[in-house]
Amino acid sequence: MADTEALRARFARALEGARGPGGTGPDPAPYADDLLGRWQEPQRRYHTLTHLTAVLDHVDELADHARDPDAVRLAAWFHDAVYLPDRSENEERSARLAERALPEAGVPAGRTAEVARLVRLTVTHDPAGDDRDGQVLCDADLAILAAPPSSYAAYTAAVREEYSFVPNDAFRAGRADVLRQLLALPRLFRTPHGQERWEATARYNLRGELEMLSTPAAPPA
Repeated sequence: MADTEALRARFARALEGARGPGGTGPDPAPYADDLLGRWQEPQRRYHTLTHLTAVLDHVDELADHARDPDAVRLAAWFHDAVYLPDRSENEERSARLAERALPEAGVPAGRTAEVARLVRLTVTHDPAGDDRDGQVLCDADLAILAAPPSSYAAYTAAVREEYSFVPNDAFRAGRADVLRQLLALPRLFRTPHGQERWEATARYNLRGELEMLSTPAAPPA
């Protein structure tokens, strides 16, 4: 169970950091509560407060690599704030939410634009070689791929639940395509920490899941 009070405090610190020295704005609590409510919507099984907390933790782990850690933290908060499993424009709608909310909350225009850019980057998870903030957010979002076996199994089960409206054969084929695309990338992780700590385990997990999906399902008894 996620600690919502701790998450409210984390959002407030990131927002205050993004406002900059001397920056002011309204109470962060209503903005945090709106986001917390979004992350607890009933259609979510993987994209929940647990995922948000994990991404924030990984951003903190990678913060030394980022140029603007507080912008990355806010991007983590917004990156799946709008999430409907059967829609393809979730990232764009999440970015637009950030563009509306953050100026009202006292974040300068330049930092608001950076947060929205980072949210949109999670469509491809393909940051440029000099995009240190993008590398941190994308690595933090994909770190679940390097989870221990039980956690990785729970992740894949939760993803399947979110797509319960998709027939099993179609889901297996689509998921297998996603895994093949990931495995074809030269690198899954772009930060030195991610490459050293997560790359090998993530590829092992992805290959194992792909092998399982490629095995014909047993007929019903």
